[in-house]
Amino acid sequence: MDLAVGMRLRELRRRANLSLEAVAGRSDLSVGFLSQIERGLSSPSLRVLATLADVLGVGIAALFGSQASGDASHGVIIRSAERAELKLWRSGISKQLLNPTGADAKLNLFLVHMEPGGSTGDELYTHDGEEAGLVLEGEMTLTVDDETWRLKTGDSFRFASRRPHRFGNPAKRAKAVVLWVNCVTGG
Repeated sequence: MDLAVGMRLRELRRRANLSLEAVAGRSDLSVGFLSQIERGLSSPSLRVLATLADVLGVGIAALFGSQASGDASHGVIIRSAERAELKLWRSGISKQLLNPTGADAKLNLFLVHMEPGGSTGDELYTHDGEEAGLVLEGEMTLTVDDETWRLKTGDSFRFASRRPHRFGNPAKRAKAVVLWVNCVTGG
């Protein structure tokens, strides 16, 4: 999985005609770390992926790569077996992209699974866009700016992604599942 994400990041960086040095300068990450990510030798956090997506001028959904091309859906539907998935195994979080991808996709729908104790980490992060979600199963903590909430099944949220945030599953045994929407607002 790390290699697939790394290869996709390299492809997007090259498509944007950016060197590793340029991306490093814009992301405050080292050239060596970026090189390790691109070669699948390092597993980036969701915070790092969001930062790199911003630098590359894409939404996080672009990091999922291409989806299977089952029936001729014309970019309107995606079958459950065709969903692209991004597994951030070190953080205990996986995201399934629920909508077809496309060059003009600004709105993306994800099914986020968080293992017990899974989180985006202690550091707050920001990225382009706006996000909202609905907790389908379990519980999650959501920190936006300096306030933290504990959300339970049925609770929902919305905030501008430029506000520093992080999230996680505080449970010791139960998985959390969240329907998550991200709308990329930048160019």
